[in-house]
Amino acid sequence: MAPKLDTSDPHVARLVDLFARISLTGQRSADTIKNPKYARALEQVIVALHLDEQALDAKTGSMVVMAASSGCDLPADKLQYVVQRIINKDLKTTDQIQTACQYVASDSIDLNDTAAFDAHCGVGVQVSPEACREAVVQHMNVQEQALSEAGGWPKMSAIMGAVRVAPAMRWANAGDIKAAVEAELTARFGPRTSAPKKKAAAPSAAPKTEKAKDTSVRPDAMFEEGFLASLHKPGGNPQKHEYLREAHLKATNGSVVTRFPPEPNGYLHIGHSKAIAVNFGYARFHQGLCYLRFDDTNPAAEEEKYFTSILETVRWLGFEPYKVTYSSDYFDRLYELAVELIRRNLAYVDHSTADEIREGRGGPEKGERKESAWRHRPTAESLQAFEDMKQGKYKPGEATLRMKQDILGSGNPQMWDLIAYRVLDAPHHRTGTTWCIYPTYDFTHCLVDSFENISHSLCTTEFILARESYEWLCDALDVYKPRQYEYGRLSIEGAVMSKRKMLKLVTGGYVDGWDDPRMYTLIGLRRRGVPPGAILSFVNQLGVTTNNSTIQISRFDQSMRQYLEMNTPRLMMVVKPLKIVIENLDKDFFLSIDKPLHPKVPAMGHVTVPFTNTVYIDASDFRLQDTKDYFRLAPGKTVGLYQVPHPITCTEVRKNEAGDVTELVCRYESGPDAPTPKTYIQWVAEHAASRSPVCVREVRLFHALFTCENPAAQDNFLDHINPNSREVLHDAMLEVGFYDVARTALEHEKKAALERVQAAAKQTEAALGKERALEAEQSAAHGLQATHSDTIGKECVRFQAMRVGYFAVDKDSAMSLFGDEARGSADDLVLNRIVSLKEDVGKAK
Repeated sequence: MAPKLDTSDPHVARLVDLFARISLTGQRSADTIKNPKYARALEQVIVALHLDEQALDAKTGSMVVMAASSGCDLPADKLQYVVQRIINKDLKTTDQIQTACQYVASDSIDLNDTAAFDAHCGVGVQVSPEACREAVVQHMNVQEQALSEAGGWPKMSAIMGAVRVAPAMRWANAGDIKAAVEAELTARFGPRTSAPKKKAAAPSAAPKTEKAKDTSVRPDAMFEEGFLASLHKPGGNPQKHEYLREAHLKATNGSVVTRFPPEPNGYLHIGHSKAIAVNFGYARFHQGLCYLRFDDTNPAAEEEKYFTSILETVRWLGFEPYKVTYSSDYFDRLYELAVELIRRNLAYVDHSTADEIREGRGGPEKGERKESAWRHRPTAESLQAFEDMKQGKYKPGEATLRMKQDILGSGNPQMWDLIAYRVLDAPHHRTGTTWCIYPTYDFTHCLVDSFENISHSLCTTEFILARESYEWLCDALDVYKPRQYEYGRLSIEGAVMSKRKMLKLVTGGYVDGWDDPRMYTLIGLRRRGVPPGAILSFVNQLGVTTNNSTIQISRFDQSMRQYLEMNTPRLMMVVKPLKIVIENLDKDFFLSIDKPLHPKVPAMGHVTVPFTNTVYIDASDFRLQDTKDYFRLAPGKTVGLYQVPHPITCTEVRKNEAGDVTELVCRYESGPDAPTPKTYIQWVAEHAASRSPVCVREVRLFHALFTCENPAAQDNFLDHINPNSREVLHDAMLEVGFYDVARTALEHEKKAALERVQAAAKQTEAALGKERALEAEQSAAHGLQATHSDTIGKECVRFQAMRVGYFAVDKDSAMSLFGDEARGSADDLVLNRIVSLKEDVGKAK
């Protein structure tokens, strides 16, 4: 793992304070400090130009940081020159800054020749929005036939890139070009949302009859534009030897190959959904392959339940791995390479204690960095000592194998002779007691990426520093070298994401387990009823950049509402039933009411519900005291029942001995002079033959688990637990259309699971060819793995309870549809509220 920022270190604290004075704070400040080269360059230019005294705004400060990172290898005077031109407002864009750093790097450049600098870097050049539009139109006219053949909206990034190539557009504002491209595409192809969309690998979680609507961005926007659109093509990553590239391309058939490599020591959380979407989605978008690889190199922390849960979660999100592999699959091969590294005098067995190794890394209280006393031992000694480690002759902590990197010369902690192997006294879940030494992440990850011919090793930004050691080890052993790219993490504000803190919630009884719907684990969100398609849509809306994203819970909830709005059927549900007897209808009166499952989505179809002389409304739809601004039911008042032909009027109120309203008597206003109701309310009827109403044992409403916005930052986050985070209501009633919705949802999920496997097989064939795809499927038992996956649960039954919220069936329910044993004469239902219909006023404030 990448080292964390130690804010107790005086040097670090000083940099945090200094960088804050140019408006560089938060995670970006921490990431800059973690890279010694960038931090040193930025510190020197701030001090030399007294930037800490100039009250720079955040935008200018960000451009200074960009210059320091792009020009960290420049001589001090040249970097200061570029930064001064930023302060003078001469350099205003990322492109200009990067171009300036490249320009001044040449030894032949004269910094006194301002005119030459300005001409090369576009200083003072202004390109109007009108000029951008003209350039776009001209380009699209030339490419008209090719654009038409693409079908729908072509890739904006490709058009923007082509337009920028023109000399006149070199310094145009990227926003103006994008606006011009969007406007011209809309004029030629219609609105973006009307364009045909590629079939996504992730199936919709909605029932078959539902029709999803894209109200925000295209399903593949995160791959078509921005960070992920600029990655290299297969084979474009540099190699130490050309034959390595050729072998890689032959093995992969020139396809994109990615991997999702979780540690099987805990349950995945919402942040992992981004990693899954990025790795599996990028491969799918490019018709490539994605491994699910378990990084099982720490047997003491790994359990079978985590392996099972992670695989099910990946499949629940709609992705089928090309192969499921384990780092332990390669233990023999990794050991052989470790021996080879020793033979090449690039690794040594170290008997230093953990404290001695930490001391050797230096620091404010430890002095200068220094080499281990064992670093220069003879190769033969290290080979024998490593064999002794393998044979169990050393206890944990008595010996480690360390890579011989650049502990004295490099400013990157990831090059300070990282540990490659250590002794662990723990049996492995797959290899048993075969091994007593285990490779570390730093040794394993890049090599297994190499073994599996990964073309794009996509990870989060805390591994930026690790890229150097990743590439060093591949080159040291002369093996194929994948290219690592880093993107920003996803976090949710108002929730905790660390495994340690979530474990405290579980073991302390603050929640009911890792899948508690109040948790932001993916199994918790799944149990709550959040559709997998909604999570993927949320990640896609955020996009992928190198900046970490911390999103408010309210924004996450709103994204769920937007997805559910057009993807879930609507049912009538009364949370607190109040009985109504309609006095002028016979006891055996029956009317079949046809109602749509979604008034805006006809494709969802209709259901029929019974209407009889006994119905139930929600108690909140009745009050004893009527007012002018109240339009629902009251004594003597008329109201409509949703989809019922005629309204009802309350004629009598019945109460118990305590004075509580227990029943209403109403009149069915079917005559020609019936009053016109001002509103309609929902209801369910009593009709045994139709199994109406559908009774609900519990309705569980969830609120924020914490009383503060950032519990992770609190000294004791448990002090901020919300004691009212779960509310349980009893005896709610649903319309009988629920049974049709549940049946359709289950049929859809079964079909989607089969389609996921079939789509994965086609994708493998497209990437490798038919013969090699068949071999891969047989060797991995691909189809068999998929059919045994438990990706279908009761939570797939989702609906909108009109005027109440979005709900899903909880796993605590007993439903005959899912093969459960009956707990009485009817299904025993427990419902979870996924999200309310609109944000709570208190939360918004």
